[in-house]
Amino acid sequence: MALKIILVRHGETDWNRVKRVQGGSSNTPLNDIGRQQAKGLSAILAKEKIRAVYSSPLERAAITAECIANMHNLEVQIEPSLREIEAGKLEGMLSSELGKRFSEFLIQDGKVTNIAGGESLNDVQERCWDFVGGLISQYDDCTLILVSHYFVILSIICTILDMPVSQVNRFRMDTGSISIITLGGDSSWLQLFNDTSYMSDELCKACSSYPRSL
Repeated sequence: MALKIILVRHGETDWNRVKRVQGGSSNTPLNDIGRQQAKGLSAILAKEKIRAVYSSPLERAAITAECIANMHNLEVQIEPSLREIEAGKLEGMLSSELGKRFSEFLIQDGKVTNIAGGESLNDVQERCWDFVGGLISQYDDCTLILVSHYFVILSIICTILDMPVSQVNRFRMDTGSISIITLGGDSSWLQLFNDTSYMSDELCKACSSYPRSL
């Protein structure tokens, strides 16, 4: 008996496109490409037997989740612990203004650090894994969908792989991507990571012109 969790990163926003830090305090909407991604996700996941769909409260995730849930006649269950990392004083800043990737502020000299007014990756890992742990006790032998954000999903994956969250910079994850984890008994594993194969070639090209992080 196993619990299959499909982790979906929300579709693209204009802030993704212009490389602007988009944390838990930015309720940005999907852009045209993001809406296409949401429709594509709903189509490819329509064949799955889904028990429940959970989403971050932020609009970019909730709308992506709604598109998926509608195909299964399910209501989206909003879960605050799935919101993106709070970026504090860096919220809304352009990468060009920062001079480096946002994730490099989260990890310095190989160690997780705190951003003034924001959260650390350890904070994110603790809150999101508390929620996932609750799902393990609530569900069994079924499939769930969690629609969330870059650092939340990577924090969950690091936990599954027994890796410290200070290793997140070893990953890259696209908007509108699918990753799958399976939790069964005393074991857990990463079944799929950063799958965007549902996208058309044209949509893939449109999405490839910006960094895959926050």
